[in-house]
Amino acid sequence: MIVWINGTHGVGKTTTAPLVRRLLPDARVLDAEKVGETLMDITPGLPGTDNFQHWPPWRPLVVETARRVLDYTGGTLVMPMTVLVEEYWREISEGLARHAVPVRHFVLHADQETLRGRIEGDTVLGPSPFRLRHLAAYAEAARTWLHAEAEVVDTTHLVPAQAARRIAEAVEAGVGATVNG
Repeated sequence: MIVWINGTHGVGKTTTAPLVRRLLPDARVLDAEKVGETLMDITPGLPGTDNFQHWPPWRPLVVETARRVLDYTGGTLVMPMTVLVEEYWREISEGLARHAVPVRHFVLHADQETLRGRIEGDTVLGPSPFRLRHLAAYAEAARTWLHAEAEVVDTTHLVPAQAARRIAEAVEAGVGATVNG
């Protein structure tokens, strides 16, 4: 199974994912961003874009990587990755469904003011114009499709360990529909 942790940049996915991994038996973290980084390393480079998710190979490579890892190891893959384009989410989730890989899709959410404060006050990465630029896209995705396609964990008043516990408890209880598309 895959536990996909979605949400805007700066909401805490990368921090929460290893905490979820520790709470679930036989779990591993697979960051789909690494697939994008591999594509970014191709020389000469692929056609210019501001987001590797726009490259058509990224989405099927994420599916293929995840399914191959699961075929090899079994267990659960915890995948922290922002996907705000509905078409891209459909391509990934339908690709996983074709391989009979169940997906629990969670969205870490916080209100815009909280997100802005977290991004601007980030002591590890520092304030990030990239993260701030995606707040509007996240709000639009949340309003139009994303929250309807996932189990939303409001992190406005939670620390990452609390969010991780909520996700792990939901997975272990089997609460919520398995989402594949």
